[in-house]
Amino acid sequence: MKKIFSVIFAVIIAALPGITAFAAPSDIESLRGTKLYVYNWGEYISDGEDDTMDVNAEFEKKYGIEVIYDTYDNNEVMYSKLKGGGVSYDIVIPSDYMIERMIKEDMLEKIDYSNLENYKYIPEKYRNLRFDPTNEYSVPYTVSYVGLIYNKTLVEEAPTSWTVLWDERYTNNILMFGNPRDAFAIAQSILGMDYNTESPIAWKVAAELLKDQKNVAPNYVNDEVFLKMESGEAALAPYYVGDFLSMKENNDDLEFVYPKEGVNYFVDGCCILKGSKNKRAAELYIDFLLDPEVAKANAEYICYGSPNTAVYENPEYEYYQDEYLYPEEGSFLTQLFCNPSPETLALMSTLWDDVKNYIPSSATNNHNFFFGSDSDSSTVTDDGEKMTPEAKKYAIYIGIFVFICLAYVVFRYARKKYRESV
Repeated sequence: MKKIFSVIFAVIIAALPGITAFAAPSDIESLRGTKLYVYNWGEYISDGEDDTMDVNAEFEKKYGIEVIYDTYDNNEVMYSKLKGGGVSYDIVIPSDYMIERMIKEDMLEKIDYSNLENYKYIPEKYRNLRFDPTNEYSVPYTVSYVGLIYNKTLVEEAPTSWTVLWDERYTNNILMFGNPRDAFAIAQSILGMDYNTESPIAWKVAAELLKDQKNVAPNYVNDEVFLKMESGEAALAPYYVGDFLSMKENNDDLEFVYPKEGVNYFVDGCCILKGSKNKRAAELYIDFLLDPEVAKANAEYICYGSPNTAVYENPEYEYYQDEYLYPEEGSFLTQLFCNPSPETLALMSTLWDDVKNYIPSSATNNHNFFFGSDSDSSTVTDDGEKMTPEAKKYAIYIGIFVFICLAYVVFRYARKKYRESV
């Protein structure tokens, strides 16, 4: 009898791996015929164009899950649409600071990483980042930088500074970010500010610099930048390095530089929205995006840096060790966006409206304040050395900024003493 039970027990144990192996496919099989709603940036997934992999089609073919795919131009448009209600998506792919904001506002579901077999390809340096410190809500999709695109046939010399976007020689020939966060970051870079400052005065000064740019009639764009730069319609545009590589394929006159004042370094991540009606399929989709072949196809199509070791360590990857996408660490200044306080967000929105609606006039021209006068190219210092226009500009700015801060402190102190004496 014991031998019989031993045989039966052995058969059951032998069958367990097969039962376990069958459990996962059965779970996935039940998802066939369902729909998955994905909300992503435009031009941000390999779609089968020019014989590339059609990622969504391959996912549908493999799992029988229909992908309903919509796109947006920037983080703020995406956020406003989701907060406005009336739409229901399962997956969204925001940037770092927006992920942080959405976590704080309880807009995201926690991801079950045990369902992500391919998460092993995301190294430690891209885990537990400051916008998702507990590593529960996001999976890195791309990593990259903002920089300056220029048409070498339309500019007089290769630029090295963001200030060229204020250069009157290129009036009506300059493109500018159509979203506030990226636009303000450029002004903040020129002014030597922290992108994440909570100082209202600092944001207002940056807004004044953006208003001054209206004197060269910048054209505010988002995805329209592709057509305008590829066609040679504009000379200069700040944009993402990955998109530059895409544009250069269609216009070899385009070049790219990381301005000396510093740039935004960013991480975009896959997230599952709160209330997702197909969360398991969403996790399956994220895992599919992490697959080495899929991730490589995406990275080559999007032209952004990949956080996937199976991609950026692969010598067969088209952009393996590319100097633009994977520059030497520390070769230029970088800052990562954080989620501002509600007060700062509201102020930024108000100031951005002011910038967009501003109409420049000679009476309110602040160009000389920020950039100095063309007729006065240098100033002699006490030690006999000449101060460059750029150094002069920063000296003036710092002096006035400090004066404003001190005046504000004195005002607050005087008001407090006055109230105490009443």
